[in-house]
Amino acid sequence: MTAVDAPLSLTYLRPATAREEGLVERFQPIFDRIAAGSVERERNRTFPFEEVQWLKDADFALVRVPEDLGGFGASLEQTFYLLALLAEADANVAHVWRNHLAFVEDRLNARPSPTNERWFQRFRDREFVGGGWTEANNGTYATIKTVVTREDDHYKISGAKFYATGSLYADWLDVIGKGEDGALVTTLVNRHQPGVELTDDWPGFGQRTTASGSAIYRDAIAYDGDVFPASERVVYQGHFYQTALLAVLAGITRAVQRDGIAALKSRGRNYPQGLDPVPALDPQLLQVIGEVSARVFSTDAALRRAAASLDLIAAAHAAGDVALRDRRVIAGEVAVAQAQLAIIDGVLYAVTHVFNALGASATSEEAALDRHWRNARTLASHNPVAYKARILGDYFVNDKSPVSSIARLGRGGQGN
Repeated sequence: MTAVDAPLSLTYLRPATAREEGLVERFQPIFDRIAAGSVERERNRTFPFEEVQWLKDADFALVRVPEDLGGFGASLEQTFYLLALLAEADANVAHVWRNHLAFVEDRLNARPSPTNERWFQRFRDREFVGGGWTEANNGTYATIKTVVTREDDHYKISGAKFYATGSLYADWLDVIGKGEDGALVTTLVNRHQPGVELTDDWPGFGQRTTASGSAIYRDAIAYDGDVFPASERVVYQGHFYQTALLAVLAGITRAVQRDGIAALKSRGRNYPQGLDPVPALDPQLLQVIGEVSARVFSTDAALRRAAASLDLIAAAHAAGDVALRDRRVIAGEVAVAQAQLAIIDGVLYAVTHVFNALGASATSEEAALDRHWRNARTLASHNPVAYKARILGDYFVNDKSPVSSIARLGRGGQGN
């Protein structure tokens, strides 16, 4: 038996079985309900607890889980497309799901075990995972102060985190810290215990209802099976986290086109310089919407290309072909970095230039069209896009690997 013929029982990964049309048919009505209240939530900074619960109840958390494990059997390309459709409805709600979907992917890549069987039962029971990686107070992976220590039959976790996205919606928090030997470990901490304190102190001007603020751990408790070396995390974890951000940005681009069309149709008068007294018939204003539509096309295409590269990594990992997997990790790093550059350029163009077709009325706080720019600019600032073009150029010209040790570990650094 060759490596590529190895049994799939090495992991929980399976070939995708879902139909994209079927997934959209199931979840789009929920996305539409979420979209209906998105402007009101944005204006009032209302946290979408109910909307997140709708998705939990519909088993959105199981979209990537194979059918034989109780899920929908979606590919990563299909999963991120759905996430973009959710982001079109509400970018905040979509971003809340980033950490949960990433941990599901991590468990899919793990070896079958009673511990992991328990995690898949938790997923089926609709238990939700939030984030807890980035150190508070400008800490980095090199200077991490969060500690995980063994005590009798359990572990204790103490430390401070920020950017704890999704934490207020979560049952479990995915926390990285240092073990007693100094090595990085990840710990899944039950949120519902006295040792966990969550604070909504996220100060950003965008993504304001994602629960991305502070998390304090004071001798919080975790048990065997919920603590394991960070080095065992899914090999394309950093790619996954970045692609989730790109899915939300692609969804924002779609929302800009939707709202731009509606606003242009509703304009009652045009400027004297216009080419038609009816704004919706003015060729120059129509050109703006056409240009925005091209950015929707390019961001969608870039997202699909990046996500498909991750499906290839997962397939090689499931087959046990380490050499092929590692080659595909490099190809995936290139694809995700290229997509990051393309999608950020596309969405920021769209969220800025759509106002050229809409006039001063588009700046009304009632319409809240500024939320698209604020959310896009915030998400685009999460990871170091300033370095990506240089890294890509170094790879193509000098054959220098674009995969850094930090990218391998997780999320591309402490800036997100």
